[in-house]
Amino acid sequence: MISCTKTEQKLIDAMSEMDIIDCHEHLPPEQVRLGSPQDVFTLMSQYTRRDLFSAGMDEKAWKRLYDYDVPLAKRWETVRPFWRAIRHGSYARAALLTAKIVYGFDDIDDHTYAPLSEKIAAENTPGIYRRILCDRCRIRAALTQCNRTDVDSPLVSVMPGRALAKVRTRQSLEKLAGDIGRRMPENLDDWVDLMKVCLDRWADQGAVGIKLVSQHNTPADAGTAQAAFDRLLVGEELVPDQRALEPLENYLTHHVIDLAAERDLVVAVHAGIWGDFRNLDCKHMLTLAAAHPQAKFDLYHLGMPSVRDCIVIAKNMPNVFLNLAWCHIISQVQTCSGIDEMLDQVPVTKVLGFGGDYSRPVEKVVGHLHMAREDFATVFGRRIDRGLMSFDEAMEILHQWLWDNPRRLYTRLKIT
Repeated sequence: MISCTKTEQKLIDAMSEMDIIDCHEHLPPEQVRLGSPQDVFTLMSQYTRRDLFSAGMDEKAWKRLYDYDVPLAKRWETVRPFWRAIRHGSYARAALLTAKIVYGFDDIDDHTYAPLSEKIAAENTPGIYRRILCDRCRIRAALTQCNRTDVDSPLVSVMPGRALAKVRTRQSLEKLAGDIGRRMPENLDDWVDLMKVCLDRWADQGAVGIKLVSQHNTPADAGTAQAAFDRLLVGEELVPDQRALEPLENYLTHHVIDLAAERDLVVAVHAGIWGDFRNLDCKHMLTLAAAHPQAKFDLYHLGMPSVRDCIVIAKNMPNVFLNLAWCHIISQVQTCSGIDEMLDQVPVTKVLGFGGDYSRPVEKVVGHLHMAREDFATVFGRRIDRGLMSFDEAMEILHQWLWDNPRRLYTRLKIT
């Protein structure tokens, strides 16, 4: 925990009493979580592994951490030097906060890894999603991208729209057609019709949006796209041929956005940090969002590291909203700077304040949310103390970011 000013602590206490909407997770149905062993390395899974790799851990050593035939002590010996190298980063801090808040351990170290593992395993029982998300976090709905719609409250599905546009082989066409009980498409128009059926089905099953990525997108050309699709139909693989792949994906991407808008499905867009993030630049949204003014775009992660670009895009484009999912555990410093600049530039009705962005480690949502509240308290507290806003005005904005704005954007969202 960090020391806070009186104003910051007052804000944190007030936010702790608020119901919220979690605007981005990858959580699967609870039975998936319950079906696999859990221990201290649950807290080091997902994003924390990226820092472990950066510190020098190789893929073989990483996989060894989740080989449950290897004694826990040996697995701990494997991770110890790398854990020491990353423990002061934001990814690790979410794990440390979760260990403390959820499981009652002040640290993850040589003395605690074994009893902490026992506690994590003991708590991995039916109802863990409700205990973590609803009871501890006051999350009333969590928008999850797990590529399925058979999820239970509080989970709500956002489905992979990119899977409809990024077709690579005849086999992928056959699989998606078969999954929805349709015949193999004979031409590109057939595939667009199949996309309509798929989106209708997702919407009927409770999905509230689709997911794409921010990438270079040239104007759609039907003739070139049809030629590439014909190659797929005869069994060619287009994976090495970007000149064929890009026009086809662009054509289908524009269609899936329009089809989503017709069904009032929000278009969630990953931008920035991941792999070669130059290819995921948020500035691609300048042309994509402008081409679809009727669509609503939920732009993820403040486009980190291009935070300022992302803010200016949302400032100037009415149909682009900013989502702080993942941001708080990438860097609290960068996130606080972004929040401050958003308040300077972006209407407060266009910001979605929190998304845990986890899959396996549901309990780390607790640590992440604690960090998000710290970030909001830091920025809003400073503005209150400088006389730029009142406490009540700050809380009104935070309520919008954590509740009102997600509900207003995701109109299909039903909260029970």
